[in-house]
Amino acid sequence: MSYESREQGEPLKRLFFALPCAAAQRRAIAQWRSDLELSNGRPVPAENFHLTLMFLGAVAVTQIPGICAAAASVRTPGEHLTVPLDRLDVWRRAGILLLAPAQEPQVLRQLVYALQQALLPLGFVDAPREFRPHLTLMRDYRTPVPESNTPPDFHLSAQHFTLFESHKGRYRPLAEWPLVP
Repeated sequence: MSYESREQGEPLKRLFFALPCAAAQRRAIAQWRSDLELSNGRPVPAENFHLTLMFLGAVAVTQIPGICAAAASVRTPGEHLTVPLDRLDVWRRAGILLLAPAQEPQVLRQLVYALQQALLPLGFVDAPREFRPHLTLMRDYRTPVPESNTPPDFHLSAQHFTLFESHKGRYRPLAEWPLVP
């Protein structure tokens, strides 16, 4: 990501926009992951499960009000968003085991695009990588996709999108915006 210059020594926060995962859903996914009996990688804490919409990186604290105003201007789909998490995969380069949708909802891509466009005037430019929705299960994962007795069949149902701060391995919500006005 690229962003406007900041003053020397100005405090920074690592920020990203995401669809949060409800507590019951986090527990179900964590239990399913546990049933895989994995011996490789580091499990992502269940309380950190989410689906990233846009990673902002290290952002000056003074930019947060502008980021929030831009997010508030995003035209939302006008309905709750349900993203199937029905495919288990490994991204070898990144070293992550993840859940992803076999079929990505078009409304999800539209939300991501609207968010990216809203943040352009603030100097945030999305990386040239293609948006690939996923929920990370394990980091430092270096083996093939594990066998599963029960295929993944989760549906992340979001009523809002959230601006999170990544702080010491935990993700703290800073603000949220409803998907249904």
